[in-house]
Amino acid sequence: MSARIGIVTISDRASRGVYEDKGGPAIRDCLTEILSSRWEPVPRLIPDERPVIEKTLKDLADTEGCCLIVTTGGTGPAKRDVTPEATEAVCEKMLDGFGEQMRAVSLKVVPTAILSRQVAGIRGKSLIVNLPGKPSAIRDCLMAVFPAIPYCIDLIEGPYLTTNESVVKAFRPKQ
Repeated sequence: MSARIGIVTISDRASRGVYEDKGGPAIRDCLTEILSSRWEPVPRLIPDERPVIEKTLKDLADTEGCCLIVTTGGTGPAKRDVTPEATEAVCEKMLDGFGEQMRAVSLKVVPTAILSRQVAGIRGKSLIVNLPGKPSAIRDCLMAVFPAIPYCIDLIEGPYLTTNESVVKAFRPKQ
């Protein structure tokens, strides 16, 4: 059986077809490179609307059974950027280390990384991780936090994910 992974692009313009979604495909490409275990993407392209984001995250976690849900977009300081608030609203537990690590990595590239508000949390048996909207930043951030993701999913009783160790080595404590 393959793990189901939600990939959510949150963008008013991309959801209306004004421009091409580059974030969702960037996440999919990165996960394809990272994961050696079988997985199935469950993509969504939605506008920056908090109720829609919350409903989408709940659906992917509760109905679609995604063990991991990765979002892109809506994490900046602009008025329409509400992804972190929607994520916090649907999660039972927040994992602050994810946002801290992503900002630390991004800060080495751009000084505006301090404006980024990515968060991560747990909803049931799903780990939800917010990524920035820019494809190069998506890759930097996903590579930075992915070593901890398989073990986190183990702890919330999700499927056993394995990685292509030449790309990212999953860390699991010695038993």
